[in-house]
Amino acid sequence: MPREEHVFNPLALGPESEGGAVAGGAARGDASRAEGASGEALLELGLRPARLEEFIGQERIVGDLSVALRAAGGRGEALDHVLFSGPPGLGKTSLARILAGEMGTRLHATSGPALEKPKDLVGILSQLQRGDVLFIDEIHRVPTTVEEYLYTAMEDFAVEVPIDSGPHARLVSWRLEPFTLVGATTREGLLSAPFRARFGLFERLDPYPVEDLITILLRAAELLSVGLDVEGARLLAERSRGTPRLAVRFLRRARDRAQVAGRQTIDAPLARETFEQLGVDEMGLEEMDRRILRCLAASGGGPLALKTIAAVVDENGDTIENAYEPHLLRQGLLRKTARGRILTPAGAAAIGVRLDPPSEGSDQGRLFP
Repeated sequence: MPREEHVFNPLALGPESEGGAVAGGAARGDASRAEGASGEALLELGLRPARLEEFIGQERIVGDLSVALRAAGGRGEALDHVLFSGPPGLGKTSLARILAGEMGTRLHATSGPALEKPKDLVGILSQLQRGDVLFIDEIHRVPTTVEEYLYTAMEDFAVEVPIDSGPHARLVSWRLEPFTLVGATTREGLLSAPFRARFGLFERLDPYPVEDLITILLRAAELLSVGLDVEGARLLAERSRGTPRLAVRFLRRARDRAQVAGRQTIDAPLARETFEQLGVDEMGLEEMDRRILRCLAASGGGPLALKTIAAVVDENGDTIENAYEPHLLRQGLLRKTARGRILTPAGAAAIGVRLDPPSEGSDQGRLFP
């Protein structure tokens, strides 16, 4: 197939082309979503750190990114492509925004499921200027056909667009301005090896310790103009599963309760009242967590397949695996085996039941209420 090389100009594809239409539609969609954003969403954006030095926790990652930014800036180059992995709510999106801000460039955000066809990607690539950051959330869900277009875009800063079809088809290579791709994923293992190899920086975010969450909450309370004492902040932090997004969500609900009750400060008693209202217990377990544990208890402790649990608790299997299981596993309340999920004695105690010790050669026990 013959190749031609050009500097990327989306208008060269024609104003009626699908690629040009997608680019314009995406921009208008972003604008309309921004205009229609809820006050809660805008508030969350305002609470996010704007600079790397303001980012609390994840010291090793912050140090790595700081060195990479200074080195790339000194060379006058775009930052290497970055892959962030880890559970949801730990700051992957915030770090992508910070990287664009530190480099003084624009952030173009999308997600893996939104890139259904190569033309969707081409529409976004056509908008990139030198040094811009392209952020793809849930990057493990990028379709294979789109992923293959990203290979040359990431390595050679070029994209090959087929013109016509059949034996006389031409392949036109459009040169791109150097840019930085930042990918975020909760399931790094689902990325193909060739795709993963094209990233220069790999950073895995881990759950935050309580002390870091307290610092985050005190900063957020100051930005929200609400009083928060240290004991109240500690209680909020201890039940937040090591997740800043969840901690700030609890803070906002406690702020609502304080406002309605006419109280000026969120203290430990008010935080407890908030958790009682939300149904969050001392271990940070929510109702869905308890439903998962009760499902295992009802089957004698397991093992149960994820699809079975999802059907019983009426929740998507991916949501259970990505949003709920990590905390249950970290707390030692369930185990994952080749045969399925198993309730542990600690998990049984968390929902008020007791597990008999497993018989010899068995990986499960019998439950007695």
